[in-house]
Amino acid sequence: MLRLTDVIIDCPDAMALAGFYAAVTGLPVKEGSTEHWAGIQVGEVELAFTPVEDYRAPRWPESEHPKQFHLDFEVDDIEAEHARVVGLGAELKQDHVEAGGYGFRVYVDPVGHPFCLCRNQGVSWVDGRPVWPAPGEGRA
Repeated sequence: MLRLTDVIIDCPDAMALAGFYAAVTGLPVKEGSTEHWAGIQVGEVELAFTPVEDYRAPRWPESEHPKQFHLDFEVDDIEAEHARVVGLGAELKQDHVEAGGYGFRVYVDPVGHPFCLCRNQGVSWVDGRPVWPAPGEGRA
């Protein structure tokens, strides 16, 4: 049996980046986190941060230091979440939101990792969680 347990992100300061994503997700930094390993439990998967020497931020969309990964966050109100993540220290890099409010925006976190806020057509929200449409039912 194979089970994904962690997504580990290199950074210069584990606690600082964990604090940023804790604020973005509204989830706490895990008890026992240290400057060597800090995490946030997101469902069954831990989003973890570990410091590396000589950290070099990705330079998205340039290829000299490619992004290597990015996180997508589905949101119910892209304008409100945009204001919130920018206030937390994210920087908007590209805007692909159409007039109807659907699409995505690309940001970088305080140490240069890209992530997206997405608002997909057909996604509804139930009990604070996104519910995806069945295949072929209008996901943009």
